[in-house]
Amino acid sequence: MRRTANLFEQICSMENLRAAFQKAAQGKRDQQVVREFGQTLECRLSELLLTIGNGSIALGRFHQFVIRDPKERVITAPCFEERVLHHAVMNLCEPVFDRWLIDDTFACRKGKGREAAVLRAASYSKRFSWFLKLDIRKYFDSVSHHALQNLLRRRFKDDQLLELLNRIIHSFRGAIGVGLPIGSLTSQHFANFYLGWFDRFVKESLRVRGYVRYMDDMVLWHDDPTALKRIRSQCEEFLNKTLSLKVKPMILQRTSVGVDFLGCRIWPTHVGLSRRSKRRWRRRVSVLQQAQRLHRISELDLQTRLEAATAFAKGAGANSWRFRQAMLQRPPVDGP
Repeated sequence: MRRTANLFEQICSMENLRAAFQKAAQGKRDQQVVREFGQTLECRLSELLLTIGNGSIALGRFHQFVIRDPKERVITAPCFEERVLHHAVMNLCEPVFDRWLIDDTFACRKGKGREAAVLRAASYSKRFSWFLKLDIRKYFDSVSHHALQNLLRRRFKDDQLLELLNRIIHSFRGAIGVGLPIGSLTSQHFANFYLGWFDRFVKESLRVRGYVRYMDDMVLWHDDPTALKRIRSQCEEFLNKTLSLKVKPMILQRTSVGVDFLGCRIWPTHVGLSRRSKRRWRRRVSVLQQAQRLHRISELDLQTRLEAATAFAKGAGANSWRFRQAMLQRPPVDGP
């Protein structure tokens, strides 16, 4: 496997840092920290370039907050200067990761995404009789720093870049050596890359034809349930021994009953919303309608937010029209 070299100098170029600033500032230019950074941009970027180059840049400056969407997650957001650094690194490293990943993995990749993953899964559900669904237990919290660093060394041979990547990885939970922060650009790509080795095990060693992964949601298809049971044991062993990951209870069923994947329920004949997505959609619409009735948001805001919610429900050709119409035509209620 050929490793990539000579990226560190390109990362430490003013042109790349300017591009990184533009990406980090996108949608956030009204924030005070972004405005202040932009007012002395060349000076701040020169300082950043110097500290990256001599290895003295401070890392691990972040703030945390909790979201519920629907389950509770702790988001760890790096400071703005570190976001610029992360974009500068990924401007050069992301194409390397992308070229190495297989076609059937869809998260954090241009031209891929959730809808493409659902469509690929639907095509496999039409071709095969059985599916095996895998999900990693607390994935981001479980990524081994040591294992991730070893895998990065198999893709990059630039010592300065590897040292910088190691420092970024260890800036979060370095004392215990495990876990990636949810909310960081580098974490997304590291996590996607980490399971890329499992992708290659499935496709190249196990020779599974039907396989789709979106981050840590994975589905395998086959016509023989006995073969899938054997594959299940091999997958669990690889994930545990090679990547130090634990798998949630696996689901092995006929495709005719439908597979829940990325908010959709996929049958051989069509795609619909999963029960969980329907509950979330009902709750979201009820909250928005109640907010508009109480004049907390305008009717225009209501329409804009409903359009965003509807875009998710219609994604990948999901057959959700009757459900959405029934929900929107329900009489108003007094609570969310």
